[in-house]
Amino acid sequence: MKMKIKTIRVLIVDDSAFMRKAIKRMLSLAPDIEVLDAAADGREALEKVVALRPDIVTMDVQMAGMDGLTALERIMRECPTPVLMLSSLTQEGAEVTIKALELGAVDFIDKTRVESSMNITFLGGELITKVRTIAGIDIGKKREHIPEPPPILPYEGLPLKKPPPRRVIVSPRVAVLAIGTSTGGPPALQAIIPRLPSDFSAGVIVVQHMPPGFTRTLAERLNGMSSLLVTEAVAGDIVEPGRVLVAPAGQHLKLQRRNGQFVVHLDDEPAEALHRPSVDVMMESVARTCGRKSLGVLLTGMGSDGAVGMRAIKEAFGKTIAESEETSIVYGMPKSAIEQGIVDSVVPLYDMVEIIMKEVTWNPGRG
Repeated sequence: MKMKIKTIRVLIVDDSAFMRKAIKRMLSLAPDIEVLDAAADGREALEKVVALRPDIVTMDVQMAGMDGLTALERIMRECPTPVLMLSSLTQEGAEVTIKALELGAVDFIDKTRVESSMNITFLGGELITKVRTIAGIDIGKKREHIPEPPPILPYEGLPLKKPPPRRVIVSPRVAVLAIGTSTGGPPALQAIIPRLPSDFSAGVIVVQHMPPGFTRTLAERLNGMSSLLVTEAVAGDIVEPGRVLVAPAGQHLKLQRRNGQFVVHLDDEPAEALHRPSVDVMMESVARTCGRKSLGVLLTGMGSDGAVGMRAIKEAFGKTIAESEETSIVYGMPKSAIEQGIVDSVVPLYDMVEIIMKEVTWNPGRG
């Protein structure tokens, strides 16, 4: 007896007729995906989401009339549905995309790669994979558990200069907090980084899977919310208390020790890694460099990147924390590490800062 394949029902929203046809053509390659309908602007999208109740919406960020952000905000408020945004690789496009992720979009795809029919096949696999991964997410339930981010402080495209912490006592327990995340990561990071105090006593490294062009904007958004200085990492940066470094998309971030300091090294190896930057590569380097003074945190994300790195930290006698299924937008990366028995604490997002602080803050009674 043949098992019936559950069909994923998709609503396409884009003000470009070419893009609507291109996306439909790509999705039609998957036997388990059905394109319900299409909409040309945000107002029409909202009406069709309410009427058709699709499993997922693909939505252009920038449209005439009601734009993607306004429509997204209304959908999340009136009929919470997983949304996959289509963005453009420009400074403005990156800023709008990060805002869309804050408002509730699950993930995004760089639409500039499908502006000619030659690129459609190339991108089709990524689009289908992301649609399949996020279509079943209960967005309303997941968003209930994500703390509201602090307000954004104004900035002019460059990181704000932060005053030095009043008095930082370097933690004897943790030298470097290494955070890895993918799908659903930006709002998860906003629930953690801005809530770390200005005198946080460990350096922080973040790997967030994103295409080139988006990680600098993510760092700037986090910086505007935080008392710590958050920047996109460059080669030679020192990892030290008071700083958060976000790995640049397209390069692996590795930690090296020079003259008693932890220094950022960027390169392309291993070239065969599925992700660049890779959480595994970053965490393995932290384990080698910091040993028992490593703290690895694995947040929401698709796939298994980070499990190898968390094992390396665990084997170096460092500590490991993974986000629980309760709050993970996509319970892939944390689940992979948890199932291998290499995670010390499984923690919902709303308790993550408290657990991190307990691990980093020195307590003589804990040894």
